Amino acid sequence: MNIEDFNYDLPEELIAQVPAEKREDARLMVVFCKEEKLVHCYFRDLPDFFKRGDVLIFNDTKVIPARLKGVKSTGGKVEILLVRQIKENLWKVLIKPGKRIKAGDVLQFGNRLKGVIKEAVPAGCSIEFICSGDFKKILEEIGEVPLPPYIKRQGPPGINDRIRYQTVYARKDGAVAAPTAGLHFSEELMREIAGKGVELFTITLHIGPGSFRPIRTSDISLHKMDMEYAEVPGDILNKIMAARRSYKKVIAVGTSTVRALESAAGIPGFKEGGFWADLYIYPGYKFKTIDGLITNFHLPKSTPLLLTCAFAGRELILKAYAQAIEKGYRFLSYGDAMLILS
Repeated sequence: MNIEDFNYDLPEELIAQVPAEKREDARLMVVFCKEEKLVHCYFRDLPDFFKRGDVLIFNDTKVIPARLKGVKSTGGKVEILLVRQIKENLWKVLIKPGKRIKAGDVLQFGNRLKGVIKEAVPAGCSIEFICSGDFKKILEEIGEVPLPPYIKRQGPPGINDRIRYQTVYARKDGAVAAPTAGLHFSEELMREIAGKGVELFTITLHIGPGSFRPIRTSDISLHKMDMEYAEVPGDILNKIMAARRSYKKVIAVGTSTVRALESAAGIPGFKEGGFWADLYIYPGYKFKTIDGLITNFHLPKSTPLLLTCAFAGRELILKAYAQAIEKGYRFLSYGDAMLILS
């Protein structure tokens, strides 16, 4: 299939710049795949679509303040995005502007942190941090929330972004982007869902910038995903499979959760534990673990959109997106949500 088959016109005014006042106040479009029916409600109505014994799976990754602004020894300004920790104080990063960065360059971030470039290649750099004090605490003090570039506001991200660009169930540091479908859940809503007899489980996939890297090939099958670290407990995978055999719904919260589950299910003899996931899901893929998906509205021609189309069908999803635009839904990270039921 051609990447242009997954294009659509997204009005700029529908790109959400701030979250809804309350998490569960976001709008919710429910997509029934078999009936090809679309229902419009609010995220707080989500419990109405679950029954006792259904399973809801969350990604408990936690967004770190991964954006750092500093200066080179020459005085030039730089901005880095932490991508992945290689070992203590050594990180893979993206740097801009990066054309003139070379191994040995020293970058200064405030008074207590500096970094030495260890390797500089087109795909990214590695940097060793030298700090006076605890690196994690310093990062919390001077790092910024890595909001996506389509959120355009005056000034840096604020304290509200520290709270709202993070799920209420985030536990494990490591993501540079939030699993945004989960941003709509409050603790109260999760308790209400659990009170209906729905089982709530968590797995982990640390979302990196590769999840949002543009597809630059016309043939979608030629795109490659970057590796991201994931952890899936074996007992949870077993419970998911048992629930499906019992005709209970298994619903993943977010495309990152889907990729972690499907990756684990595709590993021969998988028991449990951590692994590196680079599974690329696009139309034609056969799902093994889920019956439903909660997700936001994604960018045109993006890998999360292709995954959503793989699950529900391209024509139905593009029809749903067209209706969302017509009805003024808010798109992307701080926007509204979909519940897709197969």
